[in-house]
Amino acid sequence: MTISYETLLVDEKDDRVVVTLNRPHARNAINARMVEELHHVCGLLEQQPRLLLLTGQNGVFAGGADIAELLRRGRDEALRGINSRLFERVRRLPLPTVAALDGWVLGGGAELSYACDVRIAGPDTVFGNPEPDLGIMAAAGACWRLTELVGESLAKQVLLAGRRLDASAALAAGLVIDVVPADQLLAEAHALLDRMARSSLTALRLTKLVVNAPAAHPVADDLAQAVLFEGPDKQERMTRFLSERRKAR
Repeated sequence: MTISYETLLVDEKDDRVVVTLNRPHARNAINARMVEELHHVCGLLEQQPRLLLLTGQNGVFAGGADIAELLRRGRDEALRGINSRLFERVRRLPLPTVAALDGWVLGGGAELSYACDVRIAGPDTVFGNPEPDLGIMAAAGACWRLTELVGESLAKQVLLAGRRLDASAALAAGLVIDVVPADQLLAEAHALLDRMARSSLTALRLTKLVVNAPAAHPVADDLAQAVLFEGPDKQERMTRFLSERRKAR
């Protein structure tokens, strides 16, 4: 099924898909149409696994969910988990996902970034979950995902005390891998993806499955490793490594 994107800019490449949130008039707020279009992107990546780079337009990642839409939603919409189902789908994509962030990363935008595997930030990046100020909670994964990422104490500071994390605080907490100048953000994000793309994609995929498993278990490690041990990537890459080491000597 083809789709005409209204809220995203989507650039499909052989090894990655670059998605830019594109509602600049609304600080890239996540609305129902964007949710629909992001689900379509997820379908593409599930059908043809590739790396994902997710970023925002005009120096902002996402200023939250669309408040006008949230105001109209009631109990039934909350139980449908409109945003949370999407963000979990993003989290479960087969290959690694990178969020290149700048400016506001708030509310639903923050929760979308938390669902990505790796985040890299510009110097003006600010994370926050101000949902209680609007009489709701951060119910699309932040209450448990942020705790997993930065620990319970800091997560409660953000979710309960309204603390906002600037780029330096996010780096200190391990929420982002690096803070780089805004004009270098996309280049650095692509360099990170380039590094991933040089790895065995099968190894990345199985590693992500094991890391994302709900409970650590040695059997999961053993089974995933058994698949990799019998694959062509291991033979080719290890043989090349040993050959290059012999040449170096």
